[in-house]
Amino acid sequence: MKEYQTVTEISGPLIYAEVDEPIGYDEIVEIETPNGDIKRGQVLESEDGIVAIQVFEGTSGIDTNASVRFAGETLKMKVTEDLLGRVLDGSGQPIDGGPEILADERREIVGAAINPYAREYPEEFIETGVAAVDGMNTLVRGQKLPIFSGSGLPHNDLALQIARQASVPEEENADDDTDDGSEFAVIFGAMGITAEEANEFMEDFERTGALERSVVFMNLADDPAVERTVTPRMVLTTAEYLAFDKGYHVLVILTDMTNYCEALREIGAAREEVPGRRGYPGYMYTDLATLYERAGRIEGREGSVTQIPILTMPGDDDTHPIPDLTGYITEGQIYVDRDLNSQGVQPPVNVLPSLSRLMDDGIGEGLTREDHADVSDQMYAAYAEGEDLRDLVNIVGREALSDRDNKYLDFADRFETEFIDQGFDINRSVDETLEIGWDLLSMLPKEELNRIDEDLIEKYYREETAGETAEVAVE
Repeated sequence: MKEYQTVTEISGPLIYAEVDEPIGYDEIVEIETPNGDIKRGQVLESEDGIVAIQVFEGTSGIDTNASVRFAGETLKMKVTEDLLGRVLDGSGQPIDGGPEILADERREIVGAAINPYAREYPEEFIETGVAAVDGMNTLVRGQKLPIFSGSGLPHNDLALQIARQASVPEEENADDDTDDGSEFAVIFGAMGITAEEANEFMEDFERTGALERSVVFMNLADDPAVERTVTPRMVLTTAEYLAFDKGYHVLVILTDMTNYCEALREIGAAREEVPGRRGYPGYMYTDLATLYERAGRIEGREGSVTQIPILTMPGDDDTHPIPDLTGYITEGQIYVDRDLNSQGVQPPVNVLPSLSRLMDDGIGEGLTREDHADVSDQMYAAYAEGEDLRDLVNIVGREALSDRDNKYLDFADRFETEFIDQGFDINRSVDETLEIGWDLLSMLPKEELNRIDEDLIEKYYREETAGETAEVAVE
């Protein structure tokens, strides 16, 4: 490696050095400080005669006497099936006290979006055990479905619940009548989290045994912000190897994408870039797309990469650039609601603004259950009407409403307390979720179930529940 002692400027997480030869973008750099410490960096910008280098460990201790060596290659991730069960830092180094990683190969972390021509359309169900997701906003293999949350809300608890409960149902493949024997794995990437949160994550993974089928990447809040830009790419490179080389169905959970975007803003400010909306880089949409579009399925390959990115909306504002741009790229969103959380609902998922654009392709007869789509549509409509009536009650009082309206109000209350509220430790099957749905829908008269096929009503409608509801109304 050619060595330079030509550092000219240090700005935040960046250093600038003069060079006399072309240097590649994203090339790995070793920086040796005057006291002999070695730090790693990556070329962020390369022009004639000068390069900008982002330093992973921070620029503390580096001055203009530092030595800079260029490796001639980009950052690579050591990939192997033996990564399952391991805990790594944000740059892919083991921090669990285990042995060094003996890699099958080293792969560049700057991957590419899947070629649209090679993509296989996502239409296979992933069971999370969370009723608000499985029943109302179903996750499909190869989908990218973010969680929109706010500061102080239990989005991490929801993420851990999905990580330990998620599974691929053992169903017969609808096309070839063969069982899909692919294994399931979870890759958990944490960016900018506190040490307390990291301890909670690890305790839960170890307590539940979920770590055995997981790879965990940890970038803490006191780690350099630059490392935060590397972590999701390390995660996704590992996911692609396990999915497309080893045949795993991989669920990738990334938390918190807001911290990732803040790191982009910090680096952009250090480079004195012209800022975009609210000070974030103008290229943030493109940058996020290079991460999210690495989810999917490839024709002829058994595995799949499914993403659940988690982001905290500053000020609970879903028009903020981070959730706004994420919503454009991904196929829906799950909303964690502050009002439901204050009522003690666990998980506090608000299904009305939530959406899974691929849900209709992942449910139905042969995939989950014949009544899944109809039950979901009917519960959504009934809950929406109940929510509207709650606003009316605040004005005219409940006594002024009709018996029909009161039934919808009761439905909305029970929907939150019985369907959504299940606790963070309960794993509900799809059958259990839909059975609860029918119990709730049977509170309504049959003529109100206008989104469900008549044959399904005859098969699943609970006459005894309807009678109990009528008796309560009379009393």
